[in-house]
Amino acid sequence: MPGRRRWSADEILDTAAELLRTSDAESFSVRRLAAALGTDSSSLYRHFRNKTELLRAVTDRILIAAMDGYHPEGDWKHRITTVARRLRQSFGRHPQVAVIWARYVSGGTGSRLVIEETLQALRASGLPESEIPAHYHRLAILLAALIASEAAVGSATPEEQEQGLESFRVAVLGADPAHFPALACFARDIRPLSENREAVFETLLAAQLAQIESAVLHPATPPGR
Repeated sequence: MPGRRRWSADEILDTAAELLRTSDAESFSVRRLAAALGTDSSSLYRHFRNKTELLRAVTDRILIAAMDGYHPEGDWKHRITTVARRLRQSFGRHPQVAVIWARYVSGGTGSRLVIEETLQALRASGLPESEIPAHYHRLAILLAALIASEAAVGSATPEEQEQGLESFRVAVLGADPAHFPALACFARDIRPLSENREAVFETLLAAQLAQIESAVLHPATPPGR
């Protein structure tokens, strides 16, 4: 009787990514993944110690895919914008994994590629070395929040999206002016969170980069001067 096939780490991660297209990190399990591969959980633990490590590895593959073929071009703002757009596009194809990315740190090659290029671009901006880590941190949090938020909206089923829009209409357009005067005033101009996501992404990213540029052009005066 032939033994069970031994799956490679790459094959396991490919299957995990596919499962995550139709489920989330909470319902995803090593047991379900093993069943999809036609094996038992113990065989997967030869490659990954636990579910969290496996999910981090899936996330890192998305980061690697985002950076595949990337070559630094243009000034520092163009480089960061290009990386940010690549991340948004790559995770847009795997929305459930985007939420995992915001929750777990991958710590793999893909993560290092993104961090290295972002830090190199910030160095090229002219920021003092001492200020680069803080600006990187703010930028990373912004991108993770925007991409995960957009992914959460995009992964909703059509029925869930319609229910969300209906709830929005009731909450905003049906607001009582006596109790919510500002909301009633602006109700017809307030857009659902699912609209204009790309434009908002670009606007907030540009604002963050403008803040960095301002710090370069107008450096803070050291205390005591």
